[in-house]
Amino acid sequence: MDRLSQLPEALLLKILSLLPAKDVVLTMVLSKRWELLWMLVPKLVYDDSYQDFEYGRFSRFVDRSLALHEAPVLDALHFNLGKTCGTGDIRVWIKTVDKRCLRELVIEIDNKSRVLLPRSLYTCCETLVTLKLNNAVLVDVTSLSFPSLKNLSLVSIKYPGDELIIMLLSSCPVLEDLVVKRCANDNVTILNVRVSSLKCFKITNMDVDFGVVIDAPSLECLDIVEYRSEFCVIENSMTKIVEASVCISCAQTQQLLGSISSVERLYLCIPSAKNAYPVGSVFDCLERLTLCTCETVWLDLLMCVLRDSPKLRALKFVQDHDLRPHEPRPSWNEPIAVPECLLTSLETLEWVKYEGTEEEKEVVAFILRNGSCLKKVTISSKSTDLDKKLEMLKELSLLFRRSPTCQLAFN
Repeated sequence: MDRLSQLPEALLLKILSLLPAKDVVLTMVLSKRWELLWMLVPKLVYDDSYQDFEYGRFSRFVDRSLALHEAPVLDALHFNLGKTCGTGDIRVWIKTVDKRCLRELVIEIDNKSRVLLPRSLYTCCETLVTLKLNNAVLVDVTSLSFPSLKNLSLVSIKYPGDELIIMLLSSCPVLEDLVVKRCANDNVTILNVRVSSLKCFKITNMDVDFGVVIDAPSLECLDIVEYRSEFCVIENSMTKIVEASVCISCAQTQQLLGSISSVERLYLCIPSAKNAYPVGSVFDCLERLTLCTCETVWLDLLMCVLRDSPKLRALKFVQDHDLRPHEPRPSWNEPIAVPECLLTSLETLEWVKYEGTEEEKEVVAFILRNGSCLKKVTISSKSTDLDKKLEMLKELSLLFRRSPTCQLAFN
């Protein structure tokens, strides 16, 4: 402990920032050097499940430790709350750090009933750069301001209505990263995301019928996971998109995929290959494609995207979702023309959860026959049957004789 105490104060504070607040405060009994050090720690994490706190005792601990804390700048304040946490507690804690130039605030409620967040959240946190809220209820307000906010995460939040989302996002003039995970009955009909500064947007919708409107011309990363959707409207083409992940059950994807033609890395899991994107669209910049094979139409979608991606270098197949029972599996129809990317650019193929079905073997054979630049193929079997895996390996080895310069890795 003496050797640890000799470390520079800045380093000790960084070490203490990695600990829960309860442990941070306990260090005051170690020695004279540590007695007041905890009061300057720039990050505090309060967790009412830690060491099985009784909630009233936990609340008093937070009150007292925040009141004694003296750091002029508080980099991060995290609350992991449950049990009987109430609005009043959060209101007091936010007001306590009002003058500390708080940069990051995280409030996660682990409770069956969501907690109503206080209005002080909108008025006491103008220095925030990061705000993450989970499982809470936002109250209606007439004005709010987050002039420094760059990162916003809203997970399982209930709102007064559509207007608060519009007001909240319009109050964040420098917002760059937005995460929204919708929940049932969250009181939002149309999610309007109109943020000119936004660079990354991730939206997840589970069991929610909704519409989303996106106007984010600076967007570079887009991640959409929708299992139920009414519509998705893109008001301006997103010409700066570099990475996109689109996993939706809605067949209407034309406008969305047509607006991200500049994408370099793309993940797709969609239920339709016909009119998946506008006729004539070309993914000129696409270098890495990951395609989910859970949908019946995945083979048709594959050939469409390969045809329209002349610079594709890496291709990956995954099965991230269960196959739909009672639906026919796809059948392979070899195209008349070989996609340009197979002849001139494709270097790697990876297949996760390979089953060795007829259509899978046909796809591998087609790519090996025509992949003039192919360097490596990595295949991972989902089977636990060693005999079956050995049979797969023999079949693949026969295919690879046609492509002697390509390396095979089989797991």
